[in-house]
Amino acid sequence: MRADRLVSLVLLLRQHGRLSAASLARELEVSTRTVLRDIDALSAAGVPVYAERGRHGGFALLPGFRTELTGLNHDEALALLVAGSRRGAQAFGLGPALASAMRKVVDALPESYRATAAGAAQRLLIDPETDALSRRLATDEVPDPMVTEIRRAVFAGHKLRIRYAAVGQPPKWRTVDPIGLVTVRDQGYLLATRSGADRTYRLSRVSAAEELPEPAQRPERVDLDRAWQERSRQFRTGGDQVAVLVRMDPARREDLVGTALAVLAEEADADGRLRLEVTFQDARHAEWALWHLGTNAEALAPQWLRDSLRDRAATIAARYGTPPCA
Repeated sequence: MRADRLVSLVLLLRQHGRLSAASLARELEVSTRTVLRDIDALSAAGVPVYAERGRHGGFALLPGFRTELTGLNHDEALALLVAGSRRGAQAFGLGPALASAMRKVVDALPESYRATAAGAAQRLLIDPETDALSRRLATDEVPDPMVTEIRRAVFAGHKLRIRYAAVGQPPKWRTVDPIGLVTVRDQGYLLATRSGADRTYRLSRVSAAEELPEPAQRPERVDLDRAWQERSRQFRTGGDQVAVLVRMDPARREDLVGTALAVLAEEADADGRLRLEVTFQDARHAEWALWHLGTNAEALAPQWLRDSLRDRAATIAARYGTPPCA
């Protein structure tokens, strides 16, 4: 909405002192022509914004002008700024709204708090995009207009029509009753029911969404955390999943746990190695995970997995046991 954009424009000038039309356009995700029209609108409304000419010119507010936003102390604002560094908002299409809210948070601080809170927030990093080994963490890319449509249906309590591609299947349309949205490790999920049965849809697999006018068939109140835990439990115990007993180097534990569906049991052997019982989505998933751990892990059971890994290793050994073909 334009009113929100005008407020954000004023707050940007408050916090940066002077910005060019191009810089404002980038921050607000609009064209420079729109920024110039907004500047004219602010001037007409009595906001003391003026233009500075020259190479380092731009737009600025008269000294001393500020918006009247109060009520936050230093620690409260810092908590919001740190929360704002999380990428969960992106999963739900709330990135631009979050950026606007953070500008308002900073502007709400007394002058004596503003610099220290913003500086402190820069010293804290939550959920970076890569881990310590420079591996980029998986993040779902979901178009904002689509997730906005889903979010509207969730909040309004309306039925939702989605075009969804289940794993290994072509996309098809489904009409569901949305319950809530969940983000886990920057991956967004829609919790819903379909014909009365619980369903969980990964947002990145939704290619289109349409809010319907009919009311959704769902309870008025929901414990979303409990619902997610229950569905996670059903997922871990259903389908073609396999349980594997593994003995491994504790230094590689997180590599195994990170790809397994669940850890059912864990204990340490006398020599310091770990013995874990874990589940995988299927036989192929189990073989892939254990193969990538190399000699740092040994599958103790089931026997078919040991046989499969042995045969695979024998094939590799035979291939590299002879000179390469010219």
